[in-house]
Amino acid sequence: MRKQSEQMQKEFSLLTDTVSKVIHPTARRSSQASPQPAVNNFAATKMKFGEKVLRSRHARRGRIAPGGSRSLCSHPTRIQRSLPARLAAPVTTSERTKACEAPGIRSTHDGAAMHTRKTTRMKNWKELTHYIGFDWAKDHHSVIIVNTEGQIVADFEFDHSLEGWKSFAEKTSAWPNLAVAIETSQGAAVDQLLQRDYSVYPVHPVAAQSYRQRKAPSGTKTDHLDAWGLADALRVDGHGWKPLQPMAPMTQQLRLLCRDEVSLIEQRTALVNQLQQALAEYYPAALEAFDDWTDSFTWEFVLAFPTPQATAGKRRWEKFLHTHKLWRPQTAEKRLKLFAQADHFKASEPIIRAKSQFALSLCKLLCTLSQQLKLYRKQIEALFRDHPDHDLFGSLPGAKKVLAPRLLAAVGNDPERYGSQEVLQCIAGTAPVSYQSGRINKVHIRWSCDKFLRHTVHLWADCFRKASAWGQTYYQQKRDEGMSHACALRCLGQRLLKILFRMLTTKTPYDAELHARNQKKHGSWVIKLVNDPAA
Repeated sequence: MRKQSEQMQKEFSLLTDTVSKVIHPTARRSSQASPQPAVNNFAATKMKFGEKVLRSRHARRGRIAPGGSRSLCSHPTRIQRSLPARLAAPVTTSERTKACEAPGIRSTHDGAAMHTRKTTRMKNWKELTHYIGFDWAKDHHSVIIVNTEGQIVADFEFDHSLEGWKSFAEKTSAWPNLAVAIETSQGAAVDQLLQRDYSVYPVHPVAAQSYRQRKAPSGTKTDHLDAWGLADALRVDGHGWKPLQPMAPMTQQLRLLCRDEVSLIEQRTALVNQLQQALAEYYPAALEAFDDWTDSFTWEFVLAFPTPQATAGKRRWEKFLHTHKLWRPQTAEKRLKLFAQADHFKASEPIIRAKSQFALSLCKLLCTLSQQLKLYRKQIEALFRDHPDHDLFGSLPGAKKVLAPRLLAAVGNDPERYGSQEVLQCIAGTAPVSYQSGRINKVHIRWSCDKFLRHTVHLWADCFRKASAWGQTYYQQKRDEGMSHACALRCLGQRLLKILFRMLTTKTPYDAELHARNQKKHGSWVIKLVNDPAA
């Protein structure tokens, strides 16, 4: 193993040296863009002489009582005047360059230490002696371990299996004070590492590529080189990174259920599109009779009348419409006329036989998928009802039963995961990306973000403007300025996330009257337009 380490270091001895600080490059939208959600992992720390690093676990709710007693009385039964409490030792705050996308150090606002919820203790950065670069894959993983001097002390691969993870634990047991850098923030590998109480530092894929190019500017790429680049990057730059904190079990389960529900909805949309295309080829009358083919009664109509010839009988058509509560005076006559003329304009017999079979298969799949979506929705609503932050997210205007649990799943209930509202807005994709060089100063949409969170905020903003007067006024003003529908909703979502982050920090539900008073207090142009639309 020592020979292999010396050989790898000799191979790259002519490459450029590792710099002490690397700025993550701006992610661009490209065909090679990684689907992984954005990971913000850069924060520069500048400490004064004599200052101590304030660990993130102190930036929580609940204060630690100052040392000593408020009374010097040795006999509690006797009444004496209490002396003032001794001053708590001041907590030094860290001095750092404010990075809106990745604050890695938190400090208390008034110098007092704070309690934290009971979580797995992460190792202090100064305690670390070895650093793991973990290049993950579906069936195997590559691992390189370096010490504080950058020397490779271990280089191995293991399978993603019970025996493989046991061997990983055995090989790393020789270095108890280590941390892991990995090119993702979720998945099976991350879950296994967190279960084994490793300190995990996720790295954005674009940043990981830059770290690899720092080791091999020629463009060479191997699994071992990827792992080595991550390990050395963690050693050099990791002091400013933020370790991954595991979610609460209930929040994590809700997050996974909501994500899977969205995946099933996307599959339903794909099946509906295929069904509409099949009907357009052989059964245009059925396609014209109904507008929304995501409703289950449309699939049941195809199952009951799979071909144009099967739609004979006015009484059967009327019975179907009444059974499914579709009888409307304004649409009933039109639909009955379409059913009666269905066989007047149809495809040839071979196409009808083949495509009708395909349509029946799609309708049966859609019916099964619809039942599974109902089960998912039932489990999500039950989890959300029992969640401690149910009232907080349930108070959001426009969220209601569907988007409220999805917002909780996407954002989480711990604001310390983000540190500031700017980080949350960047991860959600509502904050634009700035580009400045000389006299050039421009912005563009943020493509590198959490797509699930972006989609959820987009839907919430659209529902919020319909449930809030100032939301609709804000949206309409942006449209009047020439913005598109999506851009106006993105601007509204940027503002809503600021409100939501404040709610999470203070643990208070949304109060429309309080928000209106704050808008009036700060002279917001939105409240002026709400009160005087002609202004």
